[in-house]
Amino acid sequence: MKTLFRLLARVPLPLLHALGVVMGWLAFLGSREMRHRFLANAAQAGLPFARVCAAVAESGKLLAEAPRLWFGRPVPLDWEGAELIEAARAAGRGILFLTPHLGCFEATAQGYAQRFGPITVLYRPARKAWLRELVDTSRERHNLRAVPTTLSGVKQMLKALQRGEAVGLLPDQVPPQGLGVAAPFFGRSAYTMTLPARLAHQSGACVLLAWGERLALGRGFRIHLRAWPGEMPRDPQAGAAAVNAQMERLVLEAPGQYLWAYARYKTPRADKAFT
Repeated sequence: MKTLFRLLARVPLPLLHALGVVMGWLAFLGSREMRHRFLANAAQAGLPFARVCAAVAESGKLLAEAPRLWFGRPVPLDWEGAELIEAARAAGRGILFLTPHLGCFEATAQGYAQRFGPITVLYRPARKAWLRELVDTSRERHNLRAVPTTLSGVKQMLKALQRGEAVGLLPDQVPPQGLGVAAPFFGRSAYTMTLPARLAHQSGACVLLAWGERLALGRGFRIHLRAWPGEMPRDPQAGAAAVNAQMERLVLEAPGQYLWAYARYKTPRADKAFT
């Protein structure tokens, strides 16, 4: 599998994205479960299919671009709001990036690593052994470190922030049982991680909202940055609700690039790695 990914990494990004469009629609039309979840999640957000139909193709692009992002040369990137990063770094503060399943979230971390310096990102190890080996060994690049969703991984993220480095989280990812609280997401209760608030308050990091817009015709990506409004709540329940509200805000900026088929409202599973 890794050999195949290395070969695909040489394919131009526009061709990979064209392949992704086909993959996305085949999956949408061929999988009743995926289609139902996609439509139900969009309806929960109050969005008609016309507002989100582009996300079908974008979900396929997300898969098709992975070989290039993991094994290929750097992708074209530009920035909106880079001055927020520069201000935090000038103040000697660590940076906590909060990024939903919107656009290309891999590109946001890679872009920071290429331009600014070390960043640590949290990822959930794949359940299947063959896929786990591929994912565990492919995401790391120069200045980019990936740590698993374990107690050790969380400790490494906290230490990175305390050193004044950056870390990245996908806070709309469902955490393991016991590591989150129920909080509204587009008006429906969703199990939500409390980690962002804990990291922010234990490290004093600057919290930034970020997402990587996938540009048309395979032209690359544009990283959008937003400042966290006010103070991050200390209370876990209030913090989770605030994070979800900000994730909603980002999603509504570009609903055609959100991963609507993600099982956001699923029941969390137990994770022995945290016990």
